[in-house]
Amino acid sequence: MISYLKGTVILKGAGSIVIDAQGVGYKVFLAPQNLQDFEEGQGGAVFCFLYVKEDRMELYGFKTQEQLKMFEVLNTISGVGPKAGLALSSLGSIEDFQKAIKERNEQFFAGTKGIGKKKIQKIIVELTGKLDDFALPGKDLEADEAVYALVRLGFSANEARSALQEVPPQVKDVQQRIKEALKLLGKR
Repeated sequence: MISYLKGTVILKGAGSIVIDAQGVGYKVFLAPQNLQDFEEGQGGAVFCFLYVKEDRMELYGFKTQEQLKMFEVLNTISGVGPKAGLALSSLGSIEDFQKAIKERNEQFFAGTKGIGKKKIQKIIVELTGKLDDFALPGKDLEADEAVYALVRLGFSANEARSALQEVPPQVKDVQQRIKEALKLLGKR
């Protein structure tokens, strides 16, 4: 399963980019607010959701784990596919969704392509309670990348975040932060 891609953006189209990662080009669909952050010829990284259907496989990309998790929650709702989930996940942060659900604010979801009034009401009902205990990861991609790397090495997300918080703030490089966190975790 592809959950993270890092490489060079070789093509940028309407709603997607192609990332060259070690000589393989991956087409990744992005929300408009994420698409504007990428330029052809520049480096880029995205957290991914691999959508598999019998006739196709598609990658959906997100700048943060928060956006990816919101997309995954939206895709648990019957009738909300990946395209609608991508459009919905671009409406705001998890905090924005929590507020809209709590206030039953249908206007928050209005205007999303392929989502009518009945579907909005269903989304509100089905998301009620699902976002209450939503654990928010770090807000920036570098923090997420360091946590992700440590989790892949066998540490829990909480252990990784805890160790990274102890790394001195002057250590900016992601790889160096990971090394420092590993030293701290090795002492525990």
